[in-house]
Amino acid sequence: MTGDGVTAGDLTPPAELFALEQVSLVRDGRTILDGVSDHIHEGRATALVGPSGSGKTTLLRMLNRLDEPTGGCIRFRGTDVRSLEVHELRRRVGLLGQRPVMLTSSVRSEVTFAKPTMTSAAIEALLLRVGLGDFPLDRSTAELSGGEQQRLALARALAVEPEVLLLDEPTSALDPRAAEAVDVVVRSLVSGGLTVVLVSHDLSRAATITDDALVLDQGRLVDRGDPRTVRYISG
Repeated sequence: MTGDGVTAGDLTPPAELFALEQVSLVRDGRTILDGVSDHIHEGRATALVGPSGSGKTTLLRMLNRLDEPTGGCIRFRGTDVRSLEVHELRRRVGLLGQRPVMLTSSVRSEVTFAKPTMTSAAIEALLLRVGLGDFPLDRSTAELSGGEQQRLALARALAVEPEVLLLDEPTSALDPRAAEAVDVVVRSLVSGGLTVVLVSHDLSRAATITDDALVLDQGRLVDRGDPRTVRYISG
């Protein structure tokens, strides 16, 4: 196994999905990101880790233009994201926040929120994919636990078949059992070929579900590589 996760006998590295080129952000005189350059590979799970205030969430949000850099650029499949139509980019690059937000009143309508033409069979298959295969489609979203809502939010995001899923601390608001269930789903999605980029303050947890880690500190990239061996700044 090489540092990029390429096995012996397979010399083709994973495709580069995002390229970060001297990405910077200065807001109200404060430097939030400072010349971050690296890449994110397709078909892998990448963790953005570092202490609070290091710029992790800001960088994640830049990947689908919820934030914009003031310097440098981000390329998606070789194209500057600023030249892509924003709604199409966000369909291809979905983002889920820390706390699940239910947009409708039932499981069925939640999954089909952005794709109303889905059949019942397709909805059930998607729920099975996120570990909710036994859920009645008419069940109220208000009855669900936080972990169930997070997995349902994942199903809603997956309904439009994104190429990338961005997750901002997806388990930070959950109890350990619910967090573990979400971790299992994320790892399964990556095993199925989906690219995932997630923010985490907990490198040891991230190391159980991700392939690569980018370590940020005070807006700068200070290390990258295998999440089990990168140099992590706590705080």
